[in-house]
Amino acid sequence: MADERTSRPPGDDDLMVEERPDAGAEEARPDDRIDDERHDEENRLKPKYIASVREALATGDKSAVYELVEPLHHADIADLIELIDTDQRDVLAAAITDLMSVEVVAELNDHVREEMMEALPPEAVATIAEQLETDDAVQLIEDLDESDQRAIIAELEPEMQAAVNSALSYPEETAGRLMNRHFMAVPEHLTVGDLIDYLRIEGDLAHDFHEVFVIDAAHRPVGACALNWILTTPRTIRLTDVMKRDQTLIPVTMDQEEVALMFQKYALISAAVVDESGRLVGQMTVDDIVHIISEEAGEDALLLSGAGDGDINEPIREAYSSRVRWLIANLGTAVVASAIIAFFGGAIEQLVALAVLMPIVASIGGNAGTQTMAVAVRAIATNQLTRANTWRIVWREMRVAMLNGVTVAVLIGIAAAVLFSPMMGAVIAAAMVINIAVAGLAGVLVPVVFERLGQDPAVASSVFVTMITDSMGFFAFLGLAVASGLATL
Repeated sequence: MADERTSRPPGDDDLMVEERPDAGAEEARPDDRIDDERHDEENRLKPKYIASVREALATGDKSAVYELVEPLHHADIADLIELIDTDQRDVLAAAITDLMSVEVVAELNDHVREEMMEALPPEAVATIAEQLETDDAVQLIEDLDESDQRAIIAELEPEMQAAVNSALSYPEETAGRLMNRHFMAVPEHLTVGDLIDYLRIEGDLAHDFHEVFVIDAAHRPVGACALNWILTTPRTIRLTDVMKRDQTLIPVTMDQEEVALMFQKYALISAAVVDESGRLVGQMTVDDIVHIISEEAGEDALLLSGAGDGDINEPIREAYSSRVRWLIANLGTAVVASAIIAFFGGAIEQLVALAVLMPIVASIGGNAGTQTMAVAVRAIATNQLTRANTWRIVWREMRVAMLNGVTVAVLIGIAAAVLFSPMMGAVIAAAMVINIAVAGLAGVLVPVVFERLGQDPAVASSVFVTMITDSMGFFAFLGLAVASGLATL
């Protein structure tokens, strides 16, 4: 098993424990380092302090830089690196070499960390990776060029090499890539006393764990024992009599978003990760899941807007590439709406009121569609919208859309009737109901269709929903105006 160190207690060839290297001395809590000189009331580094660091870097005074940075907590050092100019980051890192701990590197933004790792020699990156958990070490090097990855992995210890190569063999954002390979596993024939005695004898259990996995002879998990159960159970009781047999097992190929949903649904603290043959190969813990949930939520929100990663540290070329393609797609869909306006050009020329009012119909419809689409995308992401209840959700959103449509239609209809004519009020009210109803339907069906096609519904839904609501808004309003006799083509 990759990155797996097995220790066996005296007299028992089957007991094994997965450990991680000593985490070192406990770091000071962030609030121990807060002071009025460097932090504001919201625990952010003050602009004046950052300016003083920039000035020291510009003058080449490394001792002054070190004195300014040394009192900071590692999370604040990471913030400082991200806040200063790109061309000063390498200079800062060189001035505070011994302060650039693995904790600082782990706190860095992905793009900033990748940039700094590319600037360091492979042996320096390998030294940092050796001090990290396997999942953190993989995150450190996975985004680097393949040649850089190979050079860094070659500098690692053989055990770490095997673990990193094993992790990189799994697709990105899967449990196999993200799992922690340090866990506690014991054979099913032991008693509670056997396990407690071993833990006391071993004494070097640096890794925090919430439960002990119980495995069979083939290394397949058959249950799990919470630590409080072990500590409060008589020594003579077998682990199989106290363990929880009904456990949630995570396949190594499961997407991280699905893993997070499982933790949320079943209120898990930790869960075993198994390979294709059902063997225990790692575990996922709730601290990993908190990061995943935050990452996925931000990612979906940005994808809905077509902003790519949406990271202010993202290279300009990558930001441009991720955003411009959706702007071009949006340009193409806008042409459709423009073509509809052009078709009714004669009617618009006869009645200026049509030109005044038609943006209102499209705008309100677009907002209604965006609301429904946001709800649908979130429901799909959280498994609340599935094949089993698709049409029920569609009908629900249609009813909400109709209620919204009628409410808005009454308001705009009265206003248009007073300002222009009763017929104009009736036309725009009818168009508003139609467009908001279509917006509600499109807001659900477009994300569902993308999901059924195996595509991320957050990526392109907004472009197509906007096209549908704009086009239908113009067509319904102008078409009804012509049909009612207010204008002719």
